[in-house]
Amino acid sequence: MTSTAAPIPPTEKTFLGQPRWFGTLFVVDMWERFSFYGMLAILALFLVADPADGGMGMSEVDAAALFGMYMSLVFMAALPGGWLADRVLGARRATLWGGVFITAGHIFLSVPAEPTLYLGLGCIIVGTGLVKPSMAAMVGDMYQGQPERREAAFSLFYMSVQVSALLAPLITGFAAEKINWHLGFGIAAFGMVIGLIQYVVGMRGLGDVGSKPSNPAPPEVRTRVWRRSALYGGVPAVLAVVGVASGVLALQQVLMVLGLMVLGVPVVYWVRLNRRPEIQPYRVRLRAFLWILIASSFFWLMYAQGPALMNIFAKDSVDRDVFGFEVPASWFQSAQPLFLLLLAPGFAALWVKLGSRVAVPPKFVAGMLLGGVSFVIMAVAASLAESSPVSPLWLLTVYLIIVCGELVVAPVGLSLAAQVAPPGFSSQMIGLFWLFAAVGAASGGQLAGLTAVVAESTFYLILGGIGLTVAVLLAFAARSLTRRLADEPAAPVAPTTPSPTEGVKSLN
Repeated sequence: MTSTAAPIPPTEKTFLGQPRWFGTLFVVDMWERFSFYGMLAILALFLVADPADGGMGMSEVDAAALFGMYMSLVFMAALPGGWLADRVLGARRATLWGGVFITAGHIFLSVPAEPTLYLGLGCIIVGTGLVKPSMAAMVGDMYQGQPERREAAFSLFYMSVQVSALLAPLITGFAAEKINWHLGFGIAAFGMVIGLIQYVVGMRGLGDVGSKPSNPAPPEVRTRVWRRSALYGGVPAVLAVVGVASGVLALQQVLMVLGLMVLGVPVVYWVRLNRRPEIQPYRVRLRAFLWILIASSFFWLMYAQGPALMNIFAKDSVDRDVFGFEVPASWFQSAQPLFLLLLAPGFAALWVKLGSRVAVPPKFVAGMLLGGVSFVIMAVAASLAESSPVSPLWLLTVYLIIVCGELVVAPVGLSLAAQVAPPGFSSQMIGLFWLFAAVGAASGGQLAGLTAVVAESTFYLILGGIGLTVAVLLAFAARSLTRRLADEPAAPVAPTTPSPTEGVKSLN
């Protein structure tokens, strides 16, 4: 998004070396991420907990499927959320309303009633879809013409995400597992309320940035979008929630329909994108990029097991006794952000040192290998756990290796999306990357259904085999993909050129 408002000159450094207004956005993002990761750490555990203990009493299969679908819809919600911010609300109001929806969602989750579970998750999905693109847009607008300072600002935002992801499971997890599940959700809601108050108080310091839509939609477009959204989205969502809550519809039936939708959206999006005439000269490298996107979806399929089945594994199959204190299972969700904070600087330095000597496909091969190896180790841990609880070092080792894979796949994939994007399509290419991440998360949740028919160790071995197979296939195709990703569009031929073949570059 590009704001039409003039940015505030960032001169007075008062917050982490940034202007005062940055503190407003930073604190909101920090609390929003605190509430998100705090809830994420306890959601799957809450879903499988016995109703007598305040849980939902779901099977592990249903809980993993619901969790995977929730994660995929969070990824996908940024597309309509970004459109609303761009065309209707403006980034500032989109962030405010997003915060309100997220707060309401956590409050609903803190109410001990089944219908509020689905209502709460729905509100958080809507709110996150509004907040994430809008917040990034406002930071970008504030630093127009200052790319170095903008990159520094986004680095600080990334730090806030990891710090929140590290601390939130420790706090909400202890409250949920040791006291009451709904208290954990209530703490997440309290954190978001603090963020909202900070945002409302500090909004005046944002000037005009994000106050209006950057590309306002005409009234007829708004009406058409609202009508179609209500017809194809709102009504089915309400019917599904009512159906599941009343017992008329089975949860698996609804998740299957949603899964088909999640799988279909990237396909439709890709086809429509490739029909654009301005895309035609870039088809060779975009088709190569598609294979990278498909590979990334398999990585996120594996990664999505962490807060779901692997969190449940921590509860049931890991020796969590430390000097007489039983470590909450949700605390293991702090391992990944901790490893990220420790390892990210090293990986950043590695990419700088390697430079262009190592292309993207070989890097993706390494990322998929790490993902595959992590789940082979997880399969060994699950096999050992069949006889007795295993050491927490097994699970921590798995998280360490998959985080190394994440530090390859996520930043390299996002960078490639911006690199191969035709002029004016960078945001859409990045959005496409996260759409395929949504496909992976949803598929991972559905694939967890295999645990109903195979041993847990076999399931993790299947995941490891998937990762290693994708890595091998990428390795065989690496040279071809590297060449095609570097393909440049043909130079336009002047109308007066006599030869029809002159100046035309082969796409083979």
